[in-house]
Amino acid sequence: MTSILPFRALRYDTSRVDLGRVIVPPYDVISSDDRTVFYDRDPHSAIRLELTEKVEDESATDYASIREYLDAWRAEGILIRDKQPAVYGLRQRFAAPDGTTHERDGFFALLHLEDYEARIVRPHELTLAGPKADRLKVMKAAQANLSVVFMLYEDRAGDLATQVAGQYATEPIGVARDDTGAVHTLTRWEDPAAQQAVQDALRSRSVVIADGHHRYETALAYRDEQRALHPDAGPAAPFEYILAYFANLYAPGTLLLPIHRLIVDGEMPPAEVWKARLPGWEQKTVPIESAEAIPQLLEEHLAPLGDQHAFAADDASGELRIYSRPRQAGEDLTIRVLHRDVIAGVFDLDEAAVRGGAIQYPKSALRTAHDLREGHGAVALYTNPLSAEDVFDVTSAGEVLPQKSTFFFPKLPTGLVFRPIEDSD
Repeated sequence: MTSILPFRALRYDTSRVDLGRVIVPPYDVISSDDRTVFYDRDPHSAIRLELTEKVEDESATDYASIREYLDAWRAEGILIRDKQPAVYGLRQRFAAPDGTTHERDGFFALLHLEDYEARIVRPHELTLAGPKADRLKVMKAAQANLSVVFMLYEDRAGDLATQVAGQYATEPIGVARDDTGAVHTLTRWEDPAAQQAVQDALRSRSVVIADGHHRYETALAYRDEQRALHPDAGPAAPFEYILAYFANLYAPGTLLLPIHRLIVDGEMPPAEVWKARLPGWEQKTVPIESAEAIPQLLEEHLAPLGDQHAFAADDASGELRIYSRPRQAGEDLTIRVLHRDVIAGVFDLDEAAVRGGAIQYPKSALRTAHDLREGHGAVALYTNPLSAEDVFDVTSAGEVLPQKSTFFFPKLPTGLVFRPIEDSD
């Protein structure tokens, strides 16, 4: 099924640059203000390989400057190309939004591009045409994969992690601390047995795109263009592959975090409305002493209901309402139930109202609790995260997850490894 290969990475020479100063977040989470920050931080920042300094310059640019930077930095020795193909391990040590410390292990390799219809590479969200057109310009200009597609595989027993555990302890070829405090340790796996282990493990599995849908679909479009230009190139042609990062969705450090819902205007419906419109749901109320208490209250009262349909409602009145009911076999995801039965059924907000901005999608329950108490928003609906089973069940059925239903944490920075396409191994 999933076919991967070792590759010769193009990467920063860490004797010439501070890796922590040149890596940047994925292009699609960098604000306009942050662009300037990253441009000013270091003349060799990876931001120059991803985005124009000003947002308004994007539509007109052909991104020729990206190729100029790549060529110049290679000539200067800022970027170096490894001589032999390898798999590249990445261990990330980071703090979750709740302050707990975690480690996520994964690896970089080349992924053979597959159309979604083959069900080998599976998307979990829909994409937009605009970003794909922009990323295709970047890809054509650079002739390289510069930012990485984040893939998830299923290994409940952690067998692959056991086989390659020693590879993460080899001498690092790069260590970087990013602006969030996360530490990224990059290792090069030259051992043929380790390379074969990851290839064999994924050969029997499909993978789900966690982050990088636009990049993946851009690579498909580029592949199709190149196939038309080079019909005899064959399935091993460089344009048939993309640079990807792989992590086990069932590993402890692979975090799926919830995205909550904030009703912008209105007020908490009275208890009789909730009771009438949510038949079969149980409710309990717990007191809230302050916004700071919300994360712990959710951990104590909402998290244990992860196998049920459950959510918590907060209107800054000093009470947290916990609602739950059993999840029936084959029933929809809780986030879809929440939109249908609560956002539409209790608050009378239809899809048009939702699209018009009637709800917001905060990631931090603590920040949302504070915002509510400062008069920003009417009612917060806190949710549990999706499970790994939810992700694989939905995508294996050929469906996508609802909009803004989960986020995978932490994001992968750009700048740890690059992959030239035209002379790729």
